[in-house]
Amino acid sequence: MTIFVTGATGNVGRNVVDQLIQRGAGVRALVRNPASANLPAGVDVVQGDLLDVDAMRAAFAGVSTLFLLNAVVPDEFTQALLTLGVAREAGVRRVVYLSVIHSDVYVNVPHFAGKFGVERMIEAMGFEATVLRPAYFMDNEHTIKDVITAYSIYPMPIGAKGLAMIDARDIGEIAAFELVRRESSAEPLPFERINLVGPDTLTGAGAAAIWSDVLRRPIAYPGDDVAAFEQNLRQFMPSWMAFDMRLMGERFVSDGMVPEAGDVERLTTLLGRPLRTYRDFVAGIAG
Repeated sequence: MTIFVTGATGNVGRNVVDQLIQRGAGVRALVRNPASANLPAGVDVVQGDLLDVDAMRAAFAGVSTLFLLNAVVPDEFTQALLTLGVAREAGVRRVVYLSVIHSDVYVNVPHFAGKFGVERMIEAMGFEATVLRPAYFMDNEHTIKDVITAYSIYPMPIGAKGLAMIDARDIGEIAAFELVRRESSAEPLPFERINLVGPDTLTGAGAAAIWSDVLRRPIAYPGDDVAAFEQNLRQFMPSWMAFDMRLMGERFVSDGMVPEAGDVERLTTLLGRPLRTYRDFVAGIAG
């Protein structure tokens, strides 16, 4: 049977596809433009998007398990609910959904609240599902690397509570493990939520200190000015998204993204190796 992957060309989705192929799974990937998808040989690439119900119905033919990842867009919630509805219509019972850690805590942040709503629908509809709840992606640091190196500041207002940042490669590997586990199980597996975290919980000052060590010059953390953060974001994203990110930044400062007891140990055992560290990630992109 076939595992259907949405969001297959993004940072996480591409890692999921690669890991599934390595495990010998049959993979179908939904993409907007097959000509530029550049996915591994053996992947069944289908064209479409999550709002095109006819394309989705065709794409679900022969699918046994769904990996649901959809982008932060104004209709993210609708996209997810339509996809799950078509999946159920097609007889798909097994789902792995990429949510976000503390989706039930960051209740005023639109893309967190939307993901929590999707989690509730998956559970209420009786899907045999794993909900993966990743913390902040280390890979997002690519977007601020030039600011760090040019201005010697770490500009993300992540506060003093700390974020347990995780590498997208680790997310992809864990997601593939869960997809194969559910796909290969002869019996239905219970609904499950898993926090995906990195090995270290980083404060703003702590992240700046790691950049200072790697670059061998002082990198300052200017503080938790989320209003300035929003204004900077508005230069290259829509105002609704910049405000969404500001609200997220406010919750970084007030709540953080702190693992629960046993999260790191559980993931380390699942992977059979240590989680990738922020320091190693920074060293890899700073050169």
